[in-house]
Amino acid sequence: MRTNRVPGPGASPAPSLDDFAVIAEAAFRALPDPFRRLAGEVIFRIEDFADEEVLEDLDIEDAFELTGLYSGVDLSQRSSLGPAAGPSMVFLYRRPILDEWCERGDVTLEELIVHVLVHEIGHHFGLSDDAMHAIEDAAAGDHAADG
Repeated sequence: MRTNRVPGPGASPAPSLDDFAVIAEAAFRALPDPFRRLAGEVIFRIEDFADEEVLEDLDIEDAFELTGLYSGVDLSQRSSLGPAAGPSMVFLYRRPILDEWCERGDVTLEELIVHVLVHEIGHHFGLSDDAMHAIEDAAAGDHAADG
């Protein structure tokens, strides 16, 4: 399912939660095999917005500011001697992602979902936001050098 870059007059309705799940599952399957294997068992959840408790815990006032969230014990903090970790979950928040997609207009919805998904899986690997931004900046520099 390929979506328009920016919805215009007469555009189809916004993708549903189920549509988002299909896109996220396809995006995960399209990731490089070593990356998927390292991610292991991660449960993906699609919701319209983060709940109030999550927003309060993260000190976020505007629910549109949070497009995704990793919930669980990241791989760098797990221990075989400690209690079993619960399932790792990646939440994708449909409405903030749609809002960002419409505001940006320079990426497809699928590209933005992949970006958020990979970012949250990065937290699963124990990477900080700063580390992921550095990786993204380096990758963007590599792509610029290719062109």
